[in-house]
Amino acid sequence: MKFLSEETRGRIGRCVKEVLPTTTRTCIWIIKITVGVSLAMMLLKYFGILAWISDAVNPVFRIFGLPGATALAFVSGYFVNIYSCIAVMTTLELDWRAITILSTMVMCAHSMVLETAVLKKTGANGVRMVIVRTLSAFILGIVLNLILPGSSDMSVAAAAPAEHTPFLAVLWAWVLSTLKLVLMMTCIIYSLNILQRLLREFGAMEKLAKVFRPLMVVFGLPSDTVFLWIVANIIGLGYGAAAMLDELSRGGVSKRDVLLLDTHISISHSNFEDLFLLTACGAAWWILLLARWAMSIVLVWEQRLEFYIKDSLIKK
Repeated sequence: MKFLSEETRGRIGRCVKEVLPTTTRTCIWIIKITVGVSLAMMLLKYFGILAWISDAVNPVFRIFGLPGATALAFVSGYFVNIYSCIAVMTTLELDWRAITILSTMVMCAHSMVLETAVLKKTGANGVRMVIVRTLSAFILGIVLNLILPGSSDMSVAAAAPAEHTPFLAVLWAWVLSTLKLVLMMTCIIYSLNILQRLLREFGAMEKLAKVFRPLMVVFGLPSDTVFLWIVANIIGLGYGAAAMLDELSRGGVSKRDVLLLDTHISISHSNFEDLFLLTACGAAWWILLLARWAMSIVLVWEQRLEFYIKDSLIKK
C-alpha cells in the first residue's frame, strides 16, 4: 500500500475498524442460522422425513408441468439453498423446459429460513415475505407451464439411490461441508462489508446510483437503494446481509424504501452465481431473469399502491 497516500491509508484503516464489530455480530448470527438449518435438513434427509414431505407435495407439481420427482429438489432448495436443489435435480432426467420452470421457482423461494430472517431483520414482515415468495414461485411455475413450448415428460426417472450410509459417515461429511461453507461465508461477508464502507467513503456509491438510476425507475425502487440492490443481486441475501444491515444502520435509507427493496429482492436476487449454475444445468437464463424481474416489478408497484392508499386514508 506504499502507492497510497498516508491520508488514504488512514481512511481505509478507519473504515475497516468501523466495520469489524457490527460485521462480526451479523456474521455469527448468520452462521448460527445456516448451521442449524443445515443440520436439521441433514437429519430430515437421513431419516427419510424429507422424502416423505416431498411425496406429500408431489400432486401439486403436476400443475407446474413438472414430474413428481422434482418435488424433492424444490423442497430441498426451499429449506436449504440452490446447491441442495441442484444436487437433487442432477439425479433426474429433465429436459430444458422442466429445468427452467423448476429453477425459476427455486430462485424465487430458496433458503427460506435464512433469507426470511435477513429480510425480517431489515424491517420486512417475515410472514408476508414467506407468503409472497412461495406464492410467486407457484404463480411463475403455472405461467411458465402455460407459455413455454412443449410439455414436460411426467415419467421422468431418478437415478438409482445409493446404499444406506452409516450415520457417523453422513455426520462427518456434513461437518466437513459445513465447515467449508462457514469459512467461505465468513470471508465473503467481511470482504463485502469492508468494500461497501470503502465505496461510500470514497464517493463511488453516488456514481453507482447514477448508472443504475434508469433501471431503478422501472423497478419502482428509490435510487438510494442501489448499492443494496447490487449486493443482493450479485451475491444474494445470505452473504450480503452484513453489508445490507450496516448500510441500513447508517440511516441513509428510509423505512419505506427498505420495504420496497425487500419486496423486490425477496423475489429477484442471487442473479450472478446461482443464475450461472442453473444455466449450466440446462435452464434458459433469460427466462430465469426476466420472469422474476417481471414478478418483482408487479409486487413493488403493488406495495407502492398500498402506501398511496394508506397515505390517502391518513389525509382524510
